[in-house]
Amino acid sequence: MSASSMQRPRVAVIGAGIIGTCTALVLQRRGCAVTLIDRDEPGMACSFGNGGAISPDFCVPSALPGMIKRVPRWFADPLGPLVIRWGHVPAALPWLLRWLSASRMSRVDAHSAALRALHAPCLSRYASLLGTHYDGLIENTGQLYVWKSPHASPTEMLARALRERHGVETQALDEALIREIDPELAPGYTRGLFFPDNGHTVNPLRLTQTLVRLFQETGGALVAAQVREFERQGAAVRALVGDAGWRLEVDTVVLAAGIQSGALARSLGDFVPLQAERGYHVMLPDPRVRPAVKIANRDLMFGMTPMEHGVRIAGTAEYAGIDAPMNPRRAEVLLEAAKRMYPRLNGEGASFWMGCRPSTPDSLPVVGRATRLSNLYYAFGHGGTGLTGAPMTAELIGQMLAGEACGIDASPYRVDRF
Repeated sequence: MSASSMQRPRVAVIGAGIIGTCTALVLQRRGCAVTLIDRDEPGMACSFGNGGAISPDFCVPSALPGMIKRVPRWFADPLGPLVIRWGHVPAALPWLLRWLSASRMSRVDAHSAALRALHAPCLSRYASLLGTHYDGLIENTGQLYVWKSPHASPTEMLARALRERHGVETQALDEALIREIDPELAPGYTRGLFFPDNGHTVNPLRLTQTLVRLFQETGGALVAAQVREFERQGAAVRALVGDAGWRLEVDTVVLAAGIQSGALARSLGDFVPLQAERGYHVMLPDPRVRPAVKIANRDLMFGMTPMEHGVRIAGTAEYAGIDAPMNPRRAEVLLEAAKRMYPRLNGEGASFWMGCRPSTPDSLPVVGRATRLSNLYYAFGHGGTGLTGAPMTAELIGQMLAGEACGIDASPYRVDRF
């Protein structure tokens, strides 16, 4: 190793999903000597199985006024769009109470503004990260919401007001205009909302893999390891320790390990209320028909995305333990609903997947320095919007490590807000 490389800040990024990978690439390009660490292949958790949405316009938190009225329904329907497994209720109750507290309107406004700030630059930031690879990975074709219900609910009217407040451009559609965009869609969808500035990736896994390759091409190191211990000296982490004698000396650590980050942060002195919001997907390799653009069924809370390797049906939320077994019936229900949306859809060869999205009660990630360790930074808790929030999260971490002013107000994402 040269003398010049020895003087570069040694940064370890724990977690090679989309958040960690974007962060590692940004820091490497800023002149750090970065090691990206994951026990598994990069991008094989939620960064593999997500619905592919990249949504600069997304600014509506999950906790909204009136949500408490829906709780009984979540317990009653084990196959509904949102379900809480009975056995998980005691463990989830503190998080749910915080979630209900976050639904107060005074807090919703602030959460919405923070989501918009984090998400708005995502497509331009991906263009910067990916360079010439951008066009082959991301399609800026917009997104479409559709409803069969003829009238907007109070929740949807609030969501509309939040979007208007933050300058989100949308186009309201009637049934005829919906079918002009997507003639394969079944009749009966009476309302639509088109987001012209949103997009999607054609392959979430290939997106992460491409970023990893760009990271390695600029000198970044990728290590397959399970971090077991943090060696500390005073108020700083000095080394990471894993199995079979593996050890890595560090100047700075970024924790971006998805759902596993909560337990690791707790061991390092910070409590983050993180729940496994388990999402399912169905992948159709030969769908016969494809949505014209990424589409979301807002009555049933799932979406369909045209991808280079087929059509992905993804969505709903199931709150259960991280290690609780997958319920394949939830994936089957997604496929059945998708066939009702697209009568000619071919479900042969379908594969099912489930992953644990790391969700906070206020829908905001944790981005920033730890409270007790001066050289430890957090970048996790994005829930279902990690693909959208990853580029700006990476930029914030880069600015923080360099001691620069952040491009947006980062205080809403601090760890000590809980």
